[in-house]
Amino acid sequence: MKFPLTLTLASLASAASINGRSLTGKTLTRRADFCDQWGQVTAGNFILYNNLWGSGNADSGEQCTGLDSSSGNNSISWHTSWTWTGGQGQVKSYANAAYVFTAAQLSSLSSIPTSWSWSYEGSDLVANVAYDLFTSSSADGDHEYEIMIWLAALGGAGPISATGSPIDTPTVAGQSWDLYEGMNGQMQVYSFVASAETESFSADLVEFIDYLQTSQGMADSQYLTDVQAGSEPFSGTDAKLTVSAYSVSVA
Repeated sequence: MKFPLTLTLASLASAASINGRSLTGKTLTRRADFCDQWGQVTAGNFILYNNLWGSGNADSGEQCTGLDSSSGNNSISWHTSWTWTGGQGQVKSYANAAYVFTAAQLSSLSSIPTSWSWSYEGSDLVANVAYDLFTSSSADGDHEYEIMIWLAALGGAGPISATGSPIDTPTVAGQSWDLYEGMNGQMQVYSFVASAETESFSADLVEFIDYLQTSQGMADSQYLTDVQAGSEPFSGTDAKLTVSAYSVSVA
């Protein structure tokens, strides 16, 4: 499971220009790919991460990520390309677009509208395509809950699970999901895995939070601190995730 990266408005400000030009709120076209482990670029309200946090689990491999375009503050398109071998069953990275916002209590959230169109190519792919949300009991505290929403589980990829079996099969945002639960250290993880691969997705992510409050006992006093969207690769060759369009906002 990925190492969670905490986002702040200060980090947005420190990274809010490339080649001396402000990106916030501007239309931006493709930039050169970056391949360093913790490489990132800021566009609007997004920070695009390469995030090779688990690369040490691999026998060999590499990954590069690039921004294709952004429009305004809440829309972005991007891609990531990788090859990873070895370390069976272990995640190597989480290239993702992280949305920067002010942490808010779940009880105060009205909507998190999002849409995501993507495609994947490559050989022998074992990977997911997933949202990753984190919550805490305070606006700047340690993560206590992780909420993953898997739009695809490619090649037999599977989520953290205490039992290996789903604890529920809810219908949320008009789709069927298998819900898994497990622990990542001290953090409780809920993973919604789509019953069918979904390359074009549109929903209000508040519906997933509402379900967890109603059916799994998550407290509405928790703060939503992070909203990310990307892919966790386990293994594969000449893989490329292309995010042709992605948008999200928190209200």
